[in-house]
Amino acid sequence: MLRNRKVLVGGAIVLLVALTAVFATVISPHDPQAQSLVARLLPPGSPSYPLGTDALGRDLLSQIVSGSRVSLGIALRAVVFSMLIGTALGLASGYYGGVLDVILMRLADAQLAIPYLVLAIAIVAIFGASIFHLLIVMVLGGWVYYARVVRSSTLSMRSMEFVQAASAVGASDARTIVRHILPNLWSSIIVISTLQLGQMILVAATLSFLGLGLPANVPSWGGLAADGEDYLATAWWIATLPGMAIFVTTIGSNYLGDGIREALDPKLRI
Repeated sequence: MLRNRKVLVGGAIVLLVALTAVFATVISPHDPQAQSLVARLLPPGSPSYPLGTDALGRDLLSQIVSGSRVSLGIALRAVVFSMLIGTALGLASGYYGGVLDVILMRLADAQLAIPYLVLAIAIVAIFGASIFHLLIVMVLGGWVYYARVVRSSTLSMRSMEFVQAASAVGASDARTIVRHILPNLWSSIIVISTLQLGQMILVAATLSFLGLGLPANVPSWGGLAADGEDYLATAWWIATLPGMAIFVTTIGSNYLGDGIREALDPKLRI
């Protein structure tokens, strides 16, 4: 992987964003929520405000740095929960088959037929906007990809000699799945998780931009971009700079995922 340029570039971007999120309180030059009507709508490069200020005089750099913690934190949690749920259901569906396989795959098909936006509107309309509800929307839309990939791989491995040998010597189903099937799926799971990280950041930003994600008092990249929508002609930086943060982070995650896939797949190394 260290010889793969995509892994190095994408990993550097993701690591930089992660370090920014971890040390957000140290990096932020100002309080992200501190308002100053005297300093409102200052352009980038202004003294004490390197990325300018918004319509309420809040430092945009501090808001973007603080928003990285929220956006990346939600995306990581959504990826982890989607991976755990999707992998478990995919293993069960592929290993046991039968009625369980039919039910889980039809459930996956139904989930794929429901767009994120429709699901988010329904949940927000019933329960209101919050981090927990946004996380539910993202996990409900993300587990399907793991389940389908894991199921297809498990189906092919179930009939292989090493799995049959484990069952022949008396290994339980749980031991066969955990010790013999799951280790052969980690490369696919890691690639999906890395690629999905950027997707989850984009989904969270989109829903927050539309007012269907996080509450207004929680700083996020999507919410910052939405705040600058009315000022594109006069203060372009309010919406553009958070949008650039989303763009760069998503590109970095996709680069990292592509690089890991190329490094782990022998066919792509030829």
